[in-house]
Amino acid sequence: MSTVATIETLKSTLDNRVVRFFLKKFSGRCGKDGLSRVEVALELLVGARDEACFTCSHLVKPIVKWAVFKGAKAFDLSEDDIRKAFDNVYKRRGLVNVLRGISKFGVKRPFVPGAPFLVVWNFTWKCNLRCKHCYACAGAQNRRELSEKEALKALKEFADAGVNIIALSGGEPLMRKDVYDIIKTAHDYGMYTAIATNATLITKEVALKLKNAGLGYVQASLDGASPETHDSFRGVPGVFERTVKGIRNCVEAGLFVEVSSVITKYNYKEVEDIIKLSGELGANWWMMYNFVPTGRGKNIVEADLSPEEREEVLRKLWNILKSRKYKVDVLSTAPQYARVAIQCEKELSNNVDKLIVPTHFYNPELQGKLISLSEFIGGCGAGRFYCAMDPDGAITPCVFMPLKVGNITEDNFEELWESNKVFNDLRDRDSLKEHCGVCEYRYVCGGCRARAYNYLGDYMGPDPGCVNNLDVWKKIVLGERVGARQIYG
Repeated sequence: MSTVATIETLKSTLDNRVVRFFLKKFSGRCGKDGLSRVEVALELLVGARDEACFTCSHLVKPIVKWAVFKGAKAFDLSEDDIRKAFDNVYKRRGLVNVLRGISKFGVKRPFVPGAPFLVVWNFTWKCNLRCKHCYACAGAQNRRELSEKEALKALKEFADAGVNIIALSGGEPLMRKDVYDIIKTAHDYGMYTAIATNATLITKEVALKLKNAGLGYVQASLDGASPETHDSFRGVPGVFERTVKGIRNCVEAGLFVEVSSVITKYNYKEVEDIIKLSGELGANWWMMYNFVPTGRGKNIVEADLSPEEREEVLRKLWNILKSRKYKVDVLSTAPQYARVAIQCEKELSNNVDKLIVPTHFYNPELQGKLISLSEFIGGCGAGRFYCAMDPDGAITPCVFMPLKVGNITEDNFEELWESNKVFNDLRDRDSLKEHCGVCEYRYVCGGCRARAYNYLGDYMGPDPGCVNNLDVWKKIVLGERVGARQIYG
């Protein structure tokens, strides 16, 4: 079945007024069973719960069962496949978010969940390093931050909205004393918890304390395979060994570990060596972060990869991923990674019936009709799959896009997610400006909206880092750093 046919099937079954009405009506919390009624119904469906109140078991369960299995049928999944896929509590809560997304936004390409799957919370402005590329200009705490009371209130609002994952970033989140309490509270609310750290403060004791608080995932920054490369980028001599030690401590504590690297002209020749080192350290994933000229990154714009260099690196990553050469999965925040993967697969075979489609969250291997999912889940997720919050509570579409759309202390988060103009603009790939808006890969890629915003002042503009936008890139490298109005005028 083609992607178009799959969409039509989903629209005819799930994207209709009656189904959306009931999904929205029963997405609220059940006072007796303690969860949203949809989640209770899913627990009954997969056998994770034996009994529930009359409404959940006799009214909501049949509706949810019908909706889930109708949707699964569009992708050739059986009822057993669904039951096995959602036996995990976090996956079930993700499915609840999907169903709420259908009730609020309908069946869209790319898909919009009922709440962000992920909120990246810049937990503090404080940091013990001085990284050249830091989007937060972190260092000393000289700006307002949410108090612990305000932070706990924000967590409650995220949980009530249906957010699935909370990732604490910064600055260095471990420099706030209440970090363990915040992690534990988020975990107790049923949200998966993660932390993005430079790892220099993670002793064996800290790693265990994080795990015991309920932390599930550590993203540790490593920008070189050698002390010289990493330390020069991080602004403090001697941090390479401390970072490596921190990563080892996390692995030994049994935490899921991702090593992340911002790839620039300073280190792109070391990419394979960094991936190899990550595998040797015991990391589960390695993530290539796109360089975005924001924060202190504005001072090193010349370090950005050219579109040709980015293409070269992404093809290298895909080859490493496919070969399983190292004991680590290889991901990237560059949305072009999915397009590169699909093109490389097509170069190998005219009949592509199995694809690894890289996304910001994971690298699913899709077969048959499931390949259609790539256009629902892929590409830039800013304001669509995730959003960010600054230490003072300001909500932005992405940590690399300093465009404030509200504040958690002043605005209703659910209302922001549903109706904010910036979020809704970012979800409409067909309205992007050329070449991104007419590209055949716009649903699996869409370009990095943060790069468009920071380079051109227009989050709907083309991503200057793509080989399909070389004309825009040439204007930038030639010094014609003009605004979006001049480019498009």
